[in-house]
Amino acid sequence: MSNDCLSEDELKKLKNFAKDIKINAVKMTCKSGASHIGAILSLTDIVATLYGKILHYDVKNPKDENRDIFILSKGHAGVAQYCALAEIGMIEKKDLEGYYTYGSLLSGHVSHKVRGVEVSTGSLGHGLGLAVGIAYSFKLDKKSNQVYVLMGDGECEEGSVWEAVMLAVQLKLDNLHVIVDRNSMQALGDCKDIIDLDNLEERFKAFGFNVLSCDGHNFNELVNSLSVLCEHKPSVVVAHTIKGKGVSFMENNILWHYRNPNQEQAAQAIKELEDYYA
Repeated sequence: MSNDCLSEDELKKLKNFAKDIKINAVKMTCKSGASHIGAILSLTDIVATLYGKILHYDVKNPKDENRDIFILSKGHAGVAQYCALAEIGMIEKKDLEGYYTYGSLLSGHVSHKVRGVEVSTGSLGHGLGLAVGIAYSFKLDKKSNQVYVLMGDGECEEGSVWEAVMLAVQLKLDNLHVIVDRNSMQALGDCKDIIDLDNLEERFKAFGFNVLSCDGHNFNELVNSLSVLCEHKPSVVVAHTIKGKGVSFMENNILWHYRNPNQEQAAQAIKELEDYYA
């Protein structure tokens, strides 16, 4: 899937959106001592595409009844969502400065107490079940709202994920869109060495999903894939990504699931991200 669907101006805006999210994320994890910068950098391009091009929402009315629902199931990467919400004006940018500090509204795992966040997540394997329930409620009410849930591939090792997959197919939830951040790594190492999910696309297809695959760092491919609607079937986009994308010493390095950058490392990371999105 390589057809360009974005104008040069649209592409530039998405790149700048993603760059700003990543740079703020580096600063926030450096200042707070929080973990998961590798996971955050992995999915940022997806999050920027969703908020910048796909999701229907109203910044002035985050509870708009006609809004689309976005659930970040891998809640440990919640900094990416917080930063996206700040960029679109849903929350104040100054709120990012207190991330992961005592008394802050912005917790380490994404929290529904934050304006624009639908549900609290972080206990992996639960986000898809929540999304199925919400999508089904829209079907029962004959509403056209769409539901998007972003998960990790390590998260797909959870049994509850596949229970939700089966139910989504049974209920014909064509308003449900699953995105898998397929960086092939999880907390303890490479996914293939923990529970091998080789050819994740075929697994979802076997359960009855409409399956798409794309480069999770290519904005045109992301928009093309996330815009697909399939009647009577839920959809999944397996977005192939790189953990720590954009920072050379973080890419495909499991240590950055846990480490936070020091001042020197943060400065280098920011410089590399500026160059990457130039």
